[in-house]
Amino acid sequence: MAAPQFWDDQKKAQTVINEANGLKHLLEDFAQINEMLEDLEVTYELVKEESDLELMADLQSNMKKLIKEANRFELHLLLSEPYDANNAILELHPGAGGTESQDWASILLRMYQRWAEDKGYKVDVLNYLPGEEAGVKSVTLLIKGHNAYGYLKAEKGVHRLVRISPFDSSGRRHTSFVSCDVTPELTDDVDIEVKAEDIKIDTYRASGAGGQHVNTTDSAVRITHIPTNTIVTCQNERSQIKNRESAMKMLKSKLYQLEIEKQQEELAALRGEQKEIGWGSQIRSYIFHPYTMVKDHRTNIEIGNGQSVIDGNIDPFIDAYLRSQVD
Repeated sequence: MAAPQFWDDQKKAQTVINEANGLKHLLEDFAQINEMLEDLEVTYELVKEESDLELMADLQSNMKKLIKEANRFELHLLLSEPYDANNAILELHPGAGGTESQDWASILLRMYQRWAEDKGYKVDVLNYLPGEEAGVKSVTLLIKGHNAYGYLKAEKGVHRLVRISPFDSSGRRHTSFVSCDVTPELTDDVDIEVKAEDIKIDTYRASGAGGQHVNTTDSAVRITHIPTNTIVTCQNERSQIKNRESAMKMLKSKLYQLEIEKQQEELAALRGEQKEIGWGSQIRSYIFHPYTMVKDHRTNIEIGNGQSVIDGNIDPFIDAYLRSQVD
């Protein structure tokens, strides 16, 4: 940072600063854990000498805190793959079922927004298409913060809801599906080639809540990548130019993700593994009738308090999934 030319490229400089801050936080966390351990060792020696019940209670309480902090630090260290530290682009798409599935998508949207807020991340709504009666037809979020993609990649897949539908006058049980797609926001130094002849760009008027500019100009942008039939949309900016820039970033992120998935499928084929893809391969079930439970089918982690999960308590699922990938 002291180099005279450091600030010549603002975006590159910011990338270096973000990386340095991430490493700084790791070192600070390690120092804090080390200090907690040293304090515990002192307390342990005192307990052995004095057999003080109050000291024993402090020792047990601080042990639990140390274990929690050590687990959190270990999880941080697991996020070492390329782009784990990047911002995340998260998309929700309801399955068949109309209003019921669209309402489920809005519940998941709130869940991820609450989770992000609890982490101190910033959330930008890049695209929002409301349902006719309730819920959302599709929504795209940009979640900004260190390791946002590293954590949220655990949420990629199909989420299944079983409940008594509030939209069914007969009070019948319904099953709904929503697909969650997560990609890293790529920085400008990542070279993903997108040929002009391979894309189709459409503009249209933005919809939904967004201020006075909504429905007054064709500021929203939709880009279709013809070879892969990948479609991205962005409507959160007032300027069509800015929406186009954001949409191109989203497209490059999606194309990168497709390439990674293609490589993984090729490796799986070489190993003889069977990879299930599609609506039948839900990663998690949220059951609210006839009992309450949320279960992750990849790790078998279960939480009985379903309300706490849809209020943003998804860290146990993320933690278990990330650890399962290195076992």
